[in-house]
Amino acid sequence: MPAVTVIAAFDFDGTLTRRDTLNPFLARGLGWPRYLWTLLRCSPWLAGYALRLVRNDVAKAHLLQLALGGRSLAEMDDWTTRWLAQDLPGQLQDWTLARLREHQQAGHCCVLVSASPDIYLARLAKQLGFDALICTEMEVEGEHLTGRMRTPNCYGEQKVIRLQAWLSERFGLASFAGTTFYAYGDTSGDKPMLRLAQHAWYRGQPWRETAPAQAVG
Repeated sequence: MPAVTVIAAFDFDGTLTRRDTLNPFLARGLGWPRYLWTLLRCSPWLAGYALRLVRNDVAKAHLLQLALGGRSLAEMDDWTTRWLAQDLPGQLQDWTLARLREHQQAGHCCVLVSASPDIYLARLAKQLGFDALICTEMEVEGEHLTGRMRTPNCYGEQKVIRLQAWLSERFGLASFAGTTFYAYGDTSGDKPMLRLAQHAWYRGQPWRETAPAQAVG
């Protein structure tokens, strides 16, 4: 292992892509009539989330349960094939994709860190050449999804928890202090990850969190 490990962590939705990918993935797989029916059935939790009365992981858990429970891994593979071919190409952001390629050409360890599920991100991460994937993992029984999340929703502080566990397993390091760490994100849910980085980008701009102004008097 080199004296200094260089790691570049990328959020996916809104960072490498122009917008959310989970809902387009579900719409592509289910078809619009079934997708809209699923949203209608999930509307109490989605409305609660919009009103900040329900946590995002709770609303997401209900949506995934209704949309994916009982579906086979073979079906998910078919959905992913169609989504990768028909939806993804026009969604990738040129600037962030170029940054990913620069890190890869420099031999840096590139990791995709996303709240989206592994059912399609596993193939996506491999296609883009990432060294590792940290994301929300779905529970599987036999050859079918239960619709439940096997891991906590990989959002906010969970990104930090999962990254630190991965860092320890992959490099035997207890913290990112022993690395040169780059991080890219676009929402408040990415900021805990960005705070770990010596080099952080938020919505395509260099980012460093500023302390709140102190009251005078």
